[in-house]
Amino acid sequence: MLSTQRPYRIGLAANRAHQDGPDSPLAQLLRLSRPAIETHLKAELVVVGRTLDAMQANGLLAGYPHLTRFPYGREGGLMKLVSRIVDPDPARTLDAVVYLIDPVDPSSIFPEAVALKRQCVIHNKPFLATLASAREWLDLEAVAAGAPPDRTLDASYDLAHEGIALIAHDAMKERMLALAEKHFDLLDKFQMRYATGTTGGLLNQLAQKIKGEQAGRNWVRPFLSGPLGGDAQIAELILERSCRRVLFLEDPHVARQHEADIQLLERAARTVTDFATCVSDAQCADRWLGLMHKRLATMPGV
Repeated sequence: MLSTQRPYRIGLAANRAHQDGPDSPLAQLLRLSRPAIETHLKAELVVVGRTLDAMQANGLLAGYPHLTRFPYGREGGLMKLVSRIVDPDPARTLDAVVYLIDPVDPSSIFPEAVALKRQCVIHNKPFLATLASAREWLDLEAVAAGAPPDRTLDASYDLAHEGIALIAHDAMKERMLALAEKHFDLLDKFQMRYATGTTGGLLNQLAQKIKGEQAGRNWVRPFLSGPLGGDAQIAELILERSCRRVLFLEDPHVARQHEADIQLLERAARTVTDFATCVSDAQCADRWLGLMHKRLATMPGV
């Protein structure tokens, strides 16, 4: 939990296709993760206008007292979420954002949507853009708060049958190596690890140091570098549901010549919103991997 021990304050929005109907991603999230939200985290949800309308129309979190309405998107609702991410006032700041993005909705690339993700990365706050990532994050944080795990998610934690992609921009490669070394035992449990270009070579060198030259030689399957198409190769793995989790340490402070490739990778994750998870900053990744290790200890037979 937070160092102040106050409940989490979470911004919530969803593109229109993810809002409407009893089986929409928004409905699935709030129905399946309701115990984590209401009972274990007692989170305050700051909800953009039309998303809250959809919740009320579908009876989602009915009677829950910790809901705050923000304006509709066209009236600045997402812009206000950006401001609250960077606000240092603990009575106002958001601790995370769940923004269920439809990859074919033009509003998902509006400046406020792009800025929302960027400021979450800069300020080390989770940006959860898929149903799978939001459900997993809520489950892990609830377990950290002492709750029983959501057993409907157990299959996704069977790491012996799961893949993870490990990607880092140049300025973040040392952070990636530090994270991989700290959480090596957990990452080693995955059936397969993928990486782009130089990052893959560095991770295999780390694995050789830890596991031995032969055992660690192919610890990561390297693809092309990002600018040469490695992001697109990993995007295909996500679309084929061969790689569920992506740890992509982004440097938000530099211009990126292959920005389109990065967006393609994120778009792939959002296309399979019920499957893929993407984490984009080192601090959140450190907590995510640590809580995943704790969650694995609750698994039957582990």
